Amino acid sequence: MSLSYAEWASAVREGSLLGLACEECGHTNGVPTGACPHCGNRDLQQVSLPTEGTVHTETTIQVPPDGFDEGGYQVAVVEVGDARVMGRIADESASVAIGDAVALSGVITEDDDHPAPVFEPV
Repeated sequence: MSLSYAEWASAVREGSLLGLACEECGHTNGVPTGACPHCGNRDLQQVSLPTEGTVHTETTIQVPPDGFDEGGYQVAVVEVGDARVMGRIADESASVAIGDAVALSGVITEDDDHPAPVFEPV
């Protein structure tokens, strides 16, 4: 079974997270991929990921990419179960640090073809 980007994006828009689990080595990837990044196996199974997790790493974007109005927002790589997902931190006044608990709280749809998860501190 595979997971297309469109399926992954649709799940994010609906408030859930999907990933792919490798049947060979057990690695779980938090975004669509054609093969396991650890062992190269193509036998991947779609799995539902938790919507709560722990901040693995974070940074604050001061100079935003084209299409975003202003900088000063925080993004984080969040460990959700056995996978990692990158997302934006919802509340700019409540920053998060490595190890903090966060939960999926919404989605950024500034570019509707490429939604991004939004997390908030728990």
